[in-house]
Amino acid sequence: MKIGELARESGLSPSRIRFYEREGLIGSIDRGLNGYRQYSRGTRQVLEIIVMAQQAGFSLDEIRNLLPPHGKGDWSRDRLLTALKTKVREVAALRGRLAETQAGLEAVIARIEASPPGGDCFENAEAVLADLRDQVRTD
Repeated sequence: MKIGELARESGLSPSRIRFYEREGLIGSIDRGLNGYRQYSRGTRQVLEIIVMAQQAGFSLDEIRNLLPPHGKGDWSRDRLLTALKTKVREVAALRGRLAETQAGLEAVIARIEASPPGGDCFENAEAVLADLRDQVRTD
């Protein structure tokens, strides 16, 4: 199939498909006598996997290492499982950092709301920063 048909079927723009091709993610592409790229039906499936993996937080390099070489061949079950488990740990760590950030922001909001209105904004900021420094030291 030509790139326009693949773009319609995959929901991706032709330029994005060509980008993935340049990045070596969708394997080698045949060209017809007219010079047009001819994509296999399997290319749409690989594109869908790439998009879903990116949405799950995988980088293009991580995806490249998971895909079979040149878009063909067998998938490595062990490599795939290892990568998925690693990504789950990374997501859990990120969730922890985000929870800490949220708690810190909520503490700043509470501190600011507890401060009397008016007054010197710089002094209020200094007091909030001092509280945050103390909180970081005790954690």
